[in-house]
Amino acid sequence: PAGMSYLPGTQITGGLQVLYGDLTFDRDSGTNVPGSGSGNALDPIPGGSFFITHELDDHWSIGFGQYADFGLAVNYDNDWSGRYFSQNASLGGLSLVPSVAYRFNEQWSVGVGVKAMYGMLQAQTAIDRSPFGFTDRGDGQFKYKDEDWGFGANVGVIYAPQTGTRIGLTYTSKVDLDFEDGLDIKGNGPALDRLNGLNTQLDLTVPQTVTLSLFQQLDRQWALLASVNWQDWSEFGEVGVQVDTRSIDARSTTIDANYKDTWQLALGAQYQATPQLLWNVGVAYDSSPVSDSDRTLTVPMAESWRIATGATYAVNKDTDVNVSWAMVYLGDMPVDQTKSTSGNRVSGQFDTAWISALTGNMTWRF
Repeated sequence: PAGMSYLPGTQITGGLQVLYGDLTFDRDSGTNVPGSGSGNALDPIPGGSFFITHELDDHWSIGFGQYADFGLAVNYDNDWSGRYFSQNASLGGLSLVPSVAYRFNEQWSVGVGVKAMYGMLQAQTAIDRSPFGFTDRGDGQFKYKDEDWGFGANVGVIYAPQTGTRIGLTYTSKVDLDFEDGLDIKGNGPALDRLNGLNTQLDLTVPQTVTLSLFQQLDRQWALLASVNWQDWSEFGEVGVQVDTRSIDARSTTIDANYKDTWQLALGAQYQATPQLLWNVGVAYDSSPVSDSDRTLTVPMAESWRIATGATYAVNKDTDVNVSWAMVYLGDMPVDQTKSTSGNRVSGQFDTAWISALTGNMTWRF
């Protein structure tokens, strides 16, 4: 938020984004549930953002941002061999952030924003109605869906010790989202009837983060950017619900993520190719928030490498157009999940997983 103090006049930026990629699970001999392959679980996901800032005077600036703070959706084939763990699931957070910034002098600026996050969670999973093969009944299914509002804050400071050098420190607070829904179960039988409508709560904490960043102008054309980031994923919480069955009983439990904190290191560069055209490129490494033994099909995550590039073209002094592309390479992600009662097990890995984002923005100045 402190960066608003560097934006003169009134500026509006609007953007559209699409996420796409490949999350295909390859089961191995440890899987004991018959069924098809997963297919590519990542459908294209659209997104959008909007920002406005206004310079009140030489010291004060205000602004508002609307953006997707985080999110991902997986959509597996309904009859795949991991259907008793997940058929489809989505988790996302849309943030509304009014902010204010104050510039003390040429060296110091601070900013703070109040974040209202609208969280959305939904999941659909099959239920094994004939565990151990004792009966010949088709699958049941349960659905879970809820929305919740959570609140937090963004705080930032920028120090510019000399012309062309800026050092930034940003903190984003955690946001608590408490999802609660009655299980919507399809499938007959006394065991499942007892679970239908069962009120189930999932407590999820969007991680707090700290980011230290550097911008260094090297000459009239080149600039260097770097950052280090910490995220408190160990507080993330529960990521889903599962229903486990045996011949005469069924039970519902929540799945704890057992996540751990992560670090990110990033390095980038800017090149002013012409007075109108600015080119950006960067690379980053993220540590994994979860060990192989705790990874789930609902929220598959791992260490990742990111590469990104983009270009901004100044149509005139008041209008910029930006197009960017980013790739998150997750590689091979092993998963081994077993239900304690039924013994249903899915084992294998996501092979060469990757996610890309293509984004287009426009900025207008007044």
